[in-house]
Amino acid sequence: MHAVLEYTYADDYLESRGQYRADHLRAGWEAVERGELLLGGAIGEGPFKGLLIFTGENPVEAAQAFAAADPYVINGVVTAWTASPWTTVLGNEAASPVRP
Repeated sequence: MHAVLEYTYADDYLESRGQYRADHLRAGWEAVERGELLLGGAIGEGPFKGLLIFTGENPVEAAQAFAAADPYVINGVVTAWTASPWTTVLGNEAASPVRP
């Protein structure tokens, strides 16, 4: 199973993230080591959004717990977030592969 955690960053994200970045990255790598987080990073131009892909038995819960404890969220670098289940059907890591 997979989930997508989407962040909306504050307009001053590039300036405001500095003091929290090391703790944010540490939390991310700890989630990777636990086998919960597959990938994460900023998307688009700006950047004003972030995307993190979670996996496991309860990936939405893992994503929600990550966001609730993330220094970026706690300190207003992230202004909004959503955690959604992601039905993956294509690729070697798809949870529910569908082949023609």
